[in-house]
Amino acid sequence: MPVTAFDRLACPLDGQPLTRQSHAWQCPQGHSFDIARQGYVHLLPVQKKRSKDPGDSKAMVAARQRFLNAGHYQCIADALNKAVLQALPADAACLDAGCGEGYYLRQFGQAMPAGIDMQVLGLDVSKWAVLSAAKQDPAPAWLVGTNAHIPVPDSSLDRVLCVFGFPVFDEFARVLKPGGRLIMVDPGPDHLRELRDIIYPSVTERPEGERAVPESFQEVSREAVRETIELEDASSIADLLAMTPHLYRAPAEGLARAAELTRLQLTLDVRIQVLELA
Repeated sequence: MPVTAFDRLACPLDGQPLTRQSHAWQCPQGHSFDIARQGYVHLLPVQKKRSKDPGDSKAMVAARQRFLNAGHYQCIADALNKAVLQALPADAACLDAGCGEGYYLRQFGQAMPAGIDMQVLGLDVSKWAVLSAAKQDPAPAWLVGTNAHIPVPDSSLDRVLCVFGFPVFDEFARVLKPGGRLIMVDPGPDHLRELRDIIYPSVTERPEGERAVPESFQEVSREAVRETIELEDASSIADLLAMTPHLYRAPAEGLARAAELTRLQLTLDVRIQVLELA
């Protein structure tokens, strides 16, 4: 697999280059960040945390891992891979900003055609997500960090992925090379509609999923991906709920209705938007 770890990291405290020294990354000012035995590194300083344990919980990460590894979102991964590979340089670097447990980067690595060497980096604010990602695939670099302060140098990436995530466009523009591309995946109006109809007393109509184009970018393409899937057991339905914010937003009676389900036909409806740094 032509995938290797992205190694041009920057100190989250002063922005200076990090150099790997045995089992740690260090900057010229002496800041040092230990590499966990699973291979990931924690580059989220305590002063930049919004809570003691930010991001997805251990239980949410485990549910997402089971659900995604079962292949339920394969159509989304396939469309995302196609968007990333379009006009990709032969020697490129890619960041998944909000990588979760690493499913989309693993899918991308498996789809990589011959002749392309890709350095990859997964970044997530949840230590549980990054730990899961590192255990499943040691090839990429995995970092605990935040999209608001991506610990890489300016103009160092060819692709940034933001899948159901929280984009920070100024920071994405900083880390992308001129002509680099940002690929975003957002829910469309009907995404998981059947589940939402069950757990909420009324469903608010969603607007179209594409975001407005920031000034520093120009739009390359927009694509709608839509597919109907069948969840055939209660555990898959429970995992889907557990990996989404609906678990915390839905009323108790709606969650109780979902807990009684043993099968669910479900609409996947997402929008993939490709933006190029102007």
